[in-house]
Amino acid sequence: VSTMKKFLLLLSLSALVIAGCSRPKTGDVSQPVKIIFDTDLGPDYDDVGALAFLHAMADSGKAEILATLSSNKHELVAPSIDVINTWFNRPDLPVGAPAGNGPDLGSSQHWADSIVAAYPHDIKSTSEAEDAVRIYRKILAGQPDKSVTIITVGFLTNLNNLLRSGPDEFSPMSGGELIATKVAKLVSMAGSFPRGREFNVYIDSLASKHVFENWPGEVIFTGFETGKDILTGLRVMKMPVSGSPVKDVFRISIPMSEEDKNGRMSWDETAVLIAVYGTDGFFNTRRGTIMVDSSGSNGWKDDPEGKHQYVIQKMPVPDMARFIDDRMMHVPADKK
Repeated sequence: VSTMKKFLLLLSLSALVIAGCSRPKTGDVSQPVKIIFDTDLGPDYDDVGALAFLHAMADSGKAEILATLSSNKHELVAPSIDVINTWFNRPDLPVGAPAGNGPDLGSSQHWADSIVAAYPHDIKSTSEAEDAVRIYRKILAGQPDKSVTIITVGFLTNLNNLLRSGPDEFSPMSGGELIATKVAKLVSMAGSFPRGREFNVYIDSLASKHVFENWPGEVIFTGFETGKDILTGLRVMKMPVSGSPVKDVFRISIPMSEEDKNGRMSWDETAVLIAVYGTDGFFNTRRGTIMVDSSGSNGWKDDPEGKHQYVIQKMPVPDMARFIDDRMMHVPADKK
């Protein structure tokens, strides 16, 4: 038996070495990327995979999570975020939501109410969460210049409100000035390229239009066409761990949709991947300017001097799916 255990251990170590050698060059990751994560976490469950991916990056030292914000006012969203943060041993991460009007959309598979009923959390409803703009302004004001990466994988509601915000007790700067000073880049799962009509953009289309026309810095888009071909989650739902909200979400949701029988489309996970690892080796990019109309449709204009980029798949899709699944399957040391 001991000989077999040694053999399996050597086999596992060999696989890790091979995986490390085959990874794309990702630059210097000695300094963790400071990240604010903005999600609608409700209408779809790839957000859950993206948040699990992000916690894996924080546990590995590649990312520092500054806040986890909801752009969705549905009452189960903030509690669901809190469940996942708590399971990954970060119960004190700030969780915010829109203070005023905003989209209110839940999950058809009822995974949110399932994990909220089953796992510890402090926030009982989204209406209890702090104003997302207040959290944005407080955190950004306290960070070094050009140090924060914002990931948005939901509606542009919070970022629109941030852009329109004025001076407060945290900073004398306007929202636009604060973003220009503190934010290094925005990674956005939004749009369909080079043109189309995508969910995150059209649900709050006026906010999307204002944000993308007025954002003062670089924006990297991962569009609908990218994530739709990257199918993940089958390995997640079969993880050899009990009591995982991430596993439960995929275990509940995948069997409920015929289109997910080979795995769920991975739109939001690609945004976390780009924020932490960059695009080299994973994607090619095209530079220009997104154009959003009031109906929520988007177009694109190529421009070598443009502040926007959208990504084009480079890594073979099966390899990227495996790369994402590996990170979504991360389990904190105390839960193993």
